[in-house]
Amino acid sequence: MASLSDLKRTQRLGSSGMEDGVVISAGALNDPTSDLEVFAKEVLGALISNNLPPTPNNFAVYFDRKLEEKSESLRRQIGSILELEEDNEDEKSIEFEKTLKQGFSSVKSILQLSATLYKNMSLMEKILDKRKDELKEVPSLEGASELLSSLSGDVSKLSGILKKQVTHMKTIYDETANIVKQVEQETIFDNQYGVYNKRYLITKLEQERHLITEFKHKSSLITVELSKSTAQSIQSEKAHQLMIRTIARLLLKTSRRSDIVAHYGDGVFAMVLKHTDIESAKRASDRLYELVASSNFFLAEQEIQLRIAIGVTEIDPDKSVEETLVGTLDAMESAHSDSKIHYAVCNG
Repeated sequence: MASLSDLKRTQRLGSSGMEDGVVISAGALNDPTSDLEVFAKEVLGALISNNLPPTPNNFAVYFDRKLEEKSESLRRQIGSILELEEDNEDEKSIEFEKTLKQGFSSVKSILQLSATLYKNMSLMEKILDKRKDELKEVPSLEGASELLSSLSGDVSKLSGILKKQVTHMKTIYDETANIVKQVEQETIFDNQYGVYNKRYLITKLEQERHLITEFKHKSSLITVELSKSTAQSIQSEKAHQLMIRTIARLLLKTSRRSDIVAHYGDGVFAMVLKHTDIESAKRASDRLYELVASSNFFLAEQEIQLRIAIGVTEIDPDKSVEETLVGTLDAMESAHSDSKIHYAVCNG
């Protein structure tokens, strides 16, 4: 069964019909076997007849437009399939923006309270200076006692105001801390390495499991880490981090638009290769290894050749995401232990 991703992949191949040595025949879409395939072919035909390039964006626009013309039962049928790929990004973005605005509002309140506290502290200093000058001109002990009593009243009043403001600030600070924590839990990007984070990786792996169950295609997962021998050859933590960032950059460089590159944690990266069987994943691992190995790293006057360890596995919908990840990480450890291999494959 050809999925929407298959169509996009066919469009990307162009006239050569080649990707990783796989030949896509010109008649691959001539005999659709499902309502979705029939409809997808109709959309593609509409694009071609209107002299529009069959890019993903154009296809999506015509897909929605043509779907509106179909019967309610077909719309429901196709809609149920599309739900497997739907991740409600717009709704998530709206909620995320609301949370951020709450955070900005809380920070603004903290700044306003801080300004008020500063003004009150400045007022206290002025009162003390004024009372000090008055105390110098007091002729008797009784007058000094009255002055001190008045000063005590001023300090007490101001102290009460400051306590209320500090309590209010602590409440707002706690609210802001909770909002920041919530934002961190909703983020999908790793700022340190410029790729997706672990949370997003697990979400997409779970989604891909369901898509494989529905469409019966093949997808793979690879994990990548700086080789232990390379890591042990350098003592500088800063240089170590620069090497890991270089690996992240090269992963992005070699990935396709449909691939997902994420930081799993502790310098370990993962790449979800959609619609890629294990043999294609092996070839991709070879290319990645060669790309990294040809990107030498200079530390002062020392030239260090980068080496990585790669674990490869095919995503099995019958396995949990955790099992898939553990299998790939175990394979990567096997690659660490044998310097003669570029990667190791998890075979279940």
